[in-house]
Order: sequence, then C-alpha cells, then structure tokens
Amino acid sequence: MLRLVCREFNVSLVSKFFGKPSNLVRAIRYQAYDAAFDRDDLAEARRWHASFEEEDVPKGRTGYSRSSGPGGQNVNKTESKAITVWSVEDLSRGLPKLVRLALRSSRYYTKGNDSITIQAQTHRRRSTNTDDNHRKLAEELRKIYKDRVPEATSSVKVKKCEDLEKSFREWRLGSKKQQGAKKASRKGKGHDE
Repeated sequence: MLRLVCREFNVSLVSKFFGKPSNLVRAIRYQAYDAAFDRDDLAEARRWHASFEEEDVPKGRTGYSRSSGPGGQNVNKTESKAITVWSVEDLSRGLPKLVRLALRSSRYYTKGNDSITIQAQTHRRRSTNTDDNHRKLAEELRKIYKDRVPEATSSVKVKKCEDLEKSFREWRLGSKKQQGAKKASRKGKGHDE
C-alpha cells in the first residue's frame, strides 16, 4: 500500500555524497492518488467535463485539398479532404488548467505552428469531413481529460484510507509503548521493590 514518489535533488549535492547523479525515492504511506493535485484545478476540470459537449469545440481554421484513396473520380476532381487547425493558444481559452497543460502532448499536436491539426478524408463530402475533424478533437479532449484528471475518490475509499491511518497510528503508538517498557525494564525502573 505504499506509493513511491521520486524527488529530484540538486545534482551537485547528490554527486557530492553519492558520486553520480540519481533520483532519490521516498515512500508515502496511504495517500490518495489525487492528493498531489490542486483541489481547485480538479474541481474546475470536473465541472468542465460534466458540461462539455461536442458543440463547445471552437471552429478552427479549415482548409481543403484533394483526397486520396477510394472514391472514384470524385476524389480526383473535388477537394473533399478537410484539414482543420486550432491554435493551442485559442483552444486553451475554454479549457481547464489540467487539460490545457496536456494539449502539447496530444498526438495531433504540430510543433511548427504550435497548433492541433486534424485531417479527415473518409467521406465524399467536405462538410462531413469537417464535422469529423470536430468530433476527433472532442474525443481527443475527452481522452486527455481521462488520462490527466483522476476520478473523484469515493466515500468508501476515503473511509478506508482514514481507517488505515487510524490503525497505523494505533499500531505505532503501541509499538512505541512496548519499546519504552522494554527500555525501562533494562534500567530497572519498571519493577516495584
């Protein structure tokens, strides 16, 4: 039930004592997964997720080009492939902090122009492909939320964690008292004469 958390220390300090840089690990006893997050950021992200709809996705800039693959002469003549670009700055305006920070790790992120670029060419109509791009962005935002924001801890788990902490405290105090009694008996103070 221990969760390990890595702490990075100053490289010069570590190398002074251990010879080469490394990560030192410390154990945290019985800590909830979401304890490391800011409560306000979690509440903001959960409110956003509860009210998020596909229609909330900003329009973006859409360009069209000729599609490849099956479709007969239609793909050779018409520009039905839709390429939609959303600037990370513009897209970030309506997103909570925890989702905003993860936008640049999306598989659709384009570093050259700091944007999210999605393309669709599966349909014969450009409007359908544009709608498909918006659907893909909404799915990506939901995926980022699911990956980055932990679910709310249930009351059963909170109670279990509190019970574990309480039993650990009782065990620790009991072992301290036992150790103290052992030391007192060695000194001869624990016996009445």
